[in-house]
Amino acid sequence: MNKKRLFAVLSAVVVIASAAVVSVSAEEASGDLCKSYLTGKSVPVSIGRQRPTALMIENDANAVEWQRGTSSADIMYEAMVEGGITRMEGIFEDYKDVEMIMPIRSCRPQFVYYSREFNAYYGHYGQVIYAVPILQMGESLDFAGIPFGEDGQQYTLNDGSAAFRRDHEGVTGIFTNYDMIHNMISNFGWDTNYPEGYEGHYRFAEDGEEVYLENGQTALTVLPGFTNNHARFDFNEDTGLYYRSEFGAPQVDHLNDRQLSFKNIIIQIGPSHMLDDHYLFTDPAINGEAGEGWFITNGRAERITWQKENWSWDDPVLTTITAAKYAFDVRSCDFHITRYYDMDGNEIKLNQGKTFVEIVRDSDASKVVISDDPSIDSSIIDSL
Repeated sequence: MNKKRLFAVLSAVVVIASAAVVSVSAEEASGDLCKSYLTGKSVPVSIGRQRPTALMIENDANAVEWQRGTSSADIMYEAMVEGGITRMEGIFEDYKDVEMIMPIRSCRPQFVYYSREFNAYYGHYGQVIYAVPILQMGESLDFAGIPFGEDGQQYTLNDGSAAFRRDHEGVTGIFTNYDMIHNMISNFGWDTNYPEGYEGHYRFAEDGEEVYLENGQTALTVLPGFTNNHARFDFNEDTGLYYRSEFGAPQVDHLNDRQLSFKNIIIQIGPSHMLDDHYLFTDPAINGEAGEGWFITNGRAERITWQKENWSWDDPVLTTITAAKYAFDVRSCDFHITRYYDMDGNEIKLNQGKTFVEIVRDSDASKVVISDDPSIDSSIIDSL
């Protein structure tokens, strides 16, 4: 038996249901289906009202051949982290049958914010020191594959090492799956349900409704502006989806050979700062100010703004992250949901399906290309 499949069998466990008491919504009481908070589609309540899991995924040129389980992510984030390299964070709702998700890599501060917006568990293998105070906040639902300080650093995180295994040597070798994660969650005693009162992150189209951005521009090809991997999305009119490529080839989930595809793309442009000579931080909150961006779906794109919901200067500072070149305060309201608005101030409505959120630093805004020419070369951004 293949060692990966053998491990999946050996690691299978019975997940103990949470004992926490939660209210039953009218939606749940009316039947066995509910609207997914991640895709807007109808899914079983046992899936759609269970907290999702956010996982850090390596995305450099050496990692793409090892990417597995990535097509099962309902929401994917990408942001530049160091030296032009990007890292991804997938948010997974229904992944019980996914044998492995990999390669799992280390945390960067901004990704903790994204996972918390979805009330997701947050898994990573390693972390930069600047993220540690945020991870140590109990609300972060963090589980760390390397839970203790490295290289002389002194700290302790939630020990999630049991949720990770090694497939092969090197930084691309760490994987996880549903059984390992939920066995760990059970041992932690964490609530597996969304918190009471949570109503979701996005506003989705209703069943049978389709969002067309008639006043937007044609968007057959989308280049988010990353020169290291030359990421791009190409619209397929037959399926109504955007198919993603990088490093000059389709980006594929090597468990099933499927190219990653998405119904919605959000480009979120924000100010970025070098924390030191190595690590980049693109601000996910900007002190409640409005940022700019794009919303792309069904072959068209429109400009949008984004802003943290109910952000307030009156919210007390919980901690301050101090690095060699930049420092920033952390407030509870920084983790509030990011809302997206059209240029008339109305919250945008996403089509049902998967969403890719590109986090683009403001200095690269000019490199974002939205084109009606599907033959456009990805390298065009190198000269912008």
